[in-house]
Amino acid sequence: MDRKDHEQPATVLRTCVHPDGRFQVACHLPAYRVANLRASGGGDFLGSLVDGRIIDNRGNFPAGEVQVPDAAGVYEIANPFPFRGATYIGKSWADARRNDPSTIRLEAPRGISMSRWFRDHLTTASSAAPSSAALIKTLPEPMQLGLAVTSSDPEDLVVLAQTAAEFILDEETGRPVGLRYTSGTDGVVRPWIRSPLLFEAVANNFHLPDDYKDAMVLRPGAQGGSEIVGEWHAGNDSHVFEYLRRNSYIPWGHYAANMANDAVRYDPRTLTVADMTGMRHLYYQRTYVRLAEMLGLTIPNAQRTLCADELEALRNRILACLDTSARGRDLDFNGELWGWNFGFDYAPSRYRLHASHQQVHQQYALIPRHVPDVDASTGNCPPLPAYACGDMIHDFIHAYRQKTGIDFFSAYLKAIRRNRRVDGWERGPDSLIVYSDDGVMLFVPKAQTSQWELQLVTRRPVGNILEADPAMRAALDRCLLAAVQTLGNMGARMVTTIEYAKRFDAGNTGQHLLYSFLPRLPESPGAFSEAQLRWIIGHYPEDFAEVCRRHRPTFACQ
Repeated sequence: MDRKDHEQPATVLRTCVHPDGRFQVACHLPAYRVANLRASGGGDFLGSLVDGRIIDNRGNFPAGEVQVPDAAGVYEIANPFPFRGATYIGKSWADARRNDPSTIRLEAPRGISMSRWFRDHLTTASSAAPSSAALIKTLPEPMQLGLAVTSSDPEDLVVLAQTAAEFILDEETGRPVGLRYTSGTDGVVRPWIRSPLLFEAVANNFHLPDDYKDAMVLRPGAQGGSEIVGEWHAGNDSHVFEYLRRNSYIPWGHYAANMANDAVRYDPRTLTVADMTGMRHLYYQRTYVRLAEMLGLTIPNAQRTLCADELEALRNRILACLDTSARGRDLDFNGELWGWNFGFDYAPSRYRLHASHQQVHQQYALIPRHVPDVDASTGNCPPLPAYACGDMIHDFIHAYRQKTGIDFFSAYLKAIRRNRRVDGWERGPDSLIVYSDDGVMLFVPKAQTSQWELQLVTRRPVGNILEADPAMRAALDRCLLAAVQTLGNMGARMVTTIEYAKRFDAGNTGQHLLYSFLPRLPESPGAFSEAQLRWIIGHYPEDFAEVCRRHRPTFACQ
């Protein structure tokens, strides 16, 4: 592709408000195929129905490629104001509610009385004392939820798990081997879960014994039929599965790289460099394979994980094709999405406070260039640009260069290196940099958008993972791990990480790949100020950077 440095296409107005006074709404109607890059099989026991029929996870391990002919539709609506992003409406979810909008409500809080519970359940002088297990099973639900997320006693948690669901226990050891399943009126087989909220809360507690975690949520198939289409296995110590999420709120399917059930990681401090390499390898592999397929390039046809050399060869072939072929100019999916969650909490008031699962996992997808306008059939309505958060950086750095004549990221990296304290105090630390090597820099942003926010930036203009060579990919992987372990060493229990990347076919715009780490702290849930994009911080960024340096993992201290 013959592109000039910093070439910029015509400005795109990222808004749903059309100049003629109508709203523009896009609709994804996904249909796609998925290359199966996993070699091993399945068939593990999950549980059984009351009548004794066995439930296993063979459906999670397809034999060949996966065909998704008609995934659920998703509406995409650009916010009227571009800086507010975009809204996604799952069509199947919304269709289920439109016939009875009254279902869109929250239940009123259930009244409880601990005084009454004490009178009903605690002993009198003449009666036998109830067991602790019996008392825990009869606690009001808010007390059970609170105990499920805060208890560090495995005995408490086992009682709560057995309260939430029906387990199949080994006759000799009494340990769980699976769950009891039921068949509903719709014919769908589901685990016999008495209290979904309690089930989710206790399953995400680090202190629950691993065999209970395995039976409840970690074993492939325990959380549903999502196919495993990729795998990383490094000896006996590191094992990662890649799950396909077919009918995703991220259109066209997204993928989740989860630590496998034989490599339990409920805390970022337990992650290894091999774990990080594996999760990211699956991200690079899936992205490169999908791009290669769209460009008509051949990929290794063996159903297995690509080795590092094969991955790099494929990346270089894609880059060459984008540089020389007209196909690159018409790439249907030219953007990437990557995010990483860890941590979980449930308030006794039934408010979930973070991600849906604490098991350390990353999720990723490709983003299309355009999405059809829902009004396309009624007139001359061209397709609408699909949203990617990195596009906002793309648009801004173009405007910055036009206004100043200076490349933004060159100025930004220089400002980070030459930083002076906000308060001008000469005796305090003045560096924002937490960790740096030849490829990347981990630093505290001068204007944090979250308590304890960190950012990672490439030190040269590598704008996406397609432009990242093996050395850069290794630097990214190690720095991502250093960031979450630093925050974990400081006590952070819930962190969201997002990637800001440029489009694959954007040319040499000077954009650098950027990651933002956003911890959720107990007293910073987000409210009035944050809704206005006003971020209230109670420390100087230079002091926070100094504390982070003191808590870096040892491998990041050289």
